[in-house]
Amino acid sequence: MLFSRLQRQPAHQQTSHNVTASILPRLQPISYANTSTLLNVGYFEDGPASGEVVILMHGNPYGIDVYIDMVPKLVKKGYRVIVPYIRGFGETTFLHQDTPRSSEQAALGSDLVALMDALHIQKAILAGFDWGTVVVNVVAALWPERCSGMVAANSYLIQNRDTAWIPSSPEAEAAKWYYYLFLTPRGFNAIAQSPKEMARVLWEKNTSPPWNFTEAELDRASTAFGNPDYVDIVVNFYRNRLLYAPGDPVYAKLAEALDKQPKISVPSVTLDPTDAVIFQATNGSSTAQYFTGPRVHHIIPSCGENIPQQAPQAFVDAIVEVSTL
Repeated sequence: MLFSRLQRQPAHQQTSHNVTASILPRLQPISYANTSTLLNVGYFEDGPASGEVVILMHGNPYGIDVYIDMVPKLVKKGYRVIVPYIRGFGETTFLHQDTPRSSEQAALGSDLVALMDALHIQKAILAGFDWGTVVVNVVAALWPERCSGMVAANSYLIQNRDTAWIPSSPEAEAAKWYYYLFLTPRGFNAIAQSPKEMARVLWEKNTSPPWNFTEAELDRASTAFGNPDYVDIVVNFYRNRLLYAPGDPVYAKLAEALDKQPKISVPSVTLDPTDAVIFQATNGSSTAQYFTGPRVHHIIPSCGENIPQQAPQAFVDAIVEVSTL
């Protein structure tokens, strides 16, 4: 597939906020893969079919276009790059109405393994930030045979549910205001009514303060929020992590395994941006206990949570580096 900087969303997929989004490059065209009987995953792919596979996982509130500047750099280096929408975002949809709209960590990790199965990919470098870090952590920890290397912002975000109600400092708790807003019907209605404006607030005030994003960049990201399950999936992520929503019984055994916070043995490069709000930058020592394989940790200066857009070359360099560990 070709990486096109000029291709726009098909007219039937456009919404009112796409007007400025359409002037920016997009990761298109979108391909689709059914993962068993659960999801129809929309993803972008580029690079040589014989290249080492890199799968890039986005977070919230973002979509796959967050990797727009990284994909051509990786393709130029010979990688086969796959960028899927997480369940409930963009072009990834559920096949059945009765499937629980769970975004617990076990479900998100299982989705990636199922996509790899559907695409007949045995092993890949897995990279992500924010929710994407949760995804790649889970796969690297529980399915190390499927992960040739991991690049993760904020190192290790697998949660032990037994610690869900242990508070951080008051300052840290205040920064997570939206975690608690989404526990309420008011929070559900707020994101349902204004997903783009909720994203704006997170980008401006709670995620990456120094990032001078444009309205067109926000519009482009907002195209991922039109998925009919977006609100349910976003709200469930935070409710599940704070024990206000049960997990899907299908993933019960995996969820229990993740509560033990399994260690990651695959080669890993971890990244901490200096200007993120929720997860403060560290020297990596606080998470060292979770890594038993080769690991390199980098601090990314003058960068917020959104490393792929704010420091794309640093993220690309980390992927190249993990290939050598």
